Amino acid sequence: WYEDRNLNRKLIMAQEKVILVTGGSGLVGKAIEWVIENDTGRFGRKEGEKWIFLTSKEGDLRSVEATRAIFDKYKPTHVIHLAALVGGLFKNMKYKLDFLRDNLLINDNVLHTAHEHKVQKVVSCLSTCVFPDKTTYPIDETMIHNGPPHESNFGYAYAKRLIDTQNKAYHDQFGDHFTSVIPTNVFGPHDNYDLQDSHVIPGLLHKCYLAKSMYLPLISLFNQNGTPFVVAGSGKPLRQFIYSRDLAKLFIWVLREYNEIDPIILSVGEKDEVSIKDVADSIVKALNFEGNYSFDTSKADGQYKKTASNEKLLRYLPDFKFTPFDVAIKESADWFIENYNTARTGHH
Repeated sequence: WYEDRNLNRKLIMAQEKVILVTGGSGLVGKAIEWVIENDTGRFGRKEGEKWIFLTSKEGDLRSVEATRAIFDKYKPTHVIHLAALVGGLFKNMKYKLDFLRDNLLINDNVLHTAHEHKVQKVVSCLSTCVFPDKTTYPIDETMIHNGPPHESNFGYAYAKRLIDTQNKAYHDQFGDHFTSVIPTNVFGPHDNYDLQDSHVIPGLLHKCYLAKSMYLPLISLFNQNGTPFVVAGSGKPLRQFIYSRDLAKLFIWVLREYNEIDPIILSVGEKDEVSIKDVADSIVKALNFEGNYSFDTSKADGQYKKTASNEKLLRYLPDFKFTPFDVAIKESADWFIENYNTARTGHH
């Protein structure tokens, strides 16, 4: 009986999954951690899974030695690869080579070290910017390599695109199970709210919050309007936004159940596209902002739409429930207000 028990324990130990999440302190990493800890259904923590959320403090993934040291330390059986050098439009335009080289190094080190350590599965995160600039809509998974990406961030886009190429090569040559996902615009708690270098939702949340804080004391003092809340552009462009906690559930599903090497788009449907004006309206509502609110049409709008198809996802998960947009915005706004002093705002 004693021998049996020991053997059973060894078998259980052998079956334990050690899941390493690179970029574990970012927007998506934090959301995965939240779902693992809080979801009571199919996406929450499962027995025999050990989750490790890696931060950049543990080592520079641009260095092959540092990457190997991390894999030697944690001995992952599975990897969710989120780490990347990222930035807003301005940074992408200015540092194309840095974005290309740093991300090529990070991805090559993570994938090759995973291969050397016989990791059972790697799920990497791509971006919708990998798609060709000149394309037809809706975009689907088969179109990634159909033409050059947008000029503004081709360094980052090509580095991300090559993950898909590497995944196929590792699979064809060695049988490795490396795959990738392509989320649309992600938002949620732990976002980057830097006014100079953030994406549209966290940027507008921060702007509206500042407008409101400036506005309240001024109203009481002088009974006049404070800082107006100004949205860059016309408010007309359309985007598909995915709440980080919904995306996290889908990432966990991909890790556990998705068996293709080809990528899968993780997004709300085409009918769930919202305009930037809808976004601003939702933020105004979530923050109970009552001050001036306008659009600066002298500022560029960027691409009018980038509609992606989530048909493939729906074939696998027809009943997946996305969080309603207004609810997700409200949860994100509440988190931001509560954590304003420690959030990534560029102020601290």
